[in-house]
Amino acid sequence: MFTVRPATEADQPAICEIYNESVLNSAATFDTEPRTFETQMEWFRKHKKNHPVLAAENNGNIIGWASLSPWSDRCAYDTTVEVSVYIHHDFRGHGVGKTLLEKVLEEGRKEKNHTVISRITEGNEASICIHEKAGFRHVGVMKEVGYKFGKFLDVTIMQLVY
Repeated sequence: MFTVRPATEADQPAICEIYNESVLNSAATFDTEPRTFETQMEWFRKHKKNHPVLAAENNGNIIGWASLSPWSDRCAYDTTVEVSVYIHHDFRGHGVGKTLLEKVLEEGRKEKNHTVISRITEGNEASICIHEKAGFRHVGVMKEVGYKFGKFLDVTIMQLVY
């Protein structure tokens, strides 16, 4: 059993480790170099009230995280956010991602965000499925926009309007 709560600075080493595992071993992110702890802390500290970062905890260990981040730095986009969900590889397929997505969307709604965007790399059908169940709709596919692991990859864009 796991719980979901707001992430703290103390959670950032574990969150960074989960993210970096995806950087090195999946196309879930188009980052190609692992984050440093300093970069992770900068990222965390930039999250304002309407950009929550949540952590999933199991027996004192962080097993996943979710965040809402700014979609753009232009003022007109202030209530449009991008969602990210990453799960420790040992806990994928156990409902952690679905729960984190639901909880971070709840927090975003409370903070008066209006639109949530998700970019999902081709082949990640589990992510597409949990986004559909959460009410996201397909907006389109950007063809071959990222290059990772020796090939060009498509990205599905999904959107939820509260």
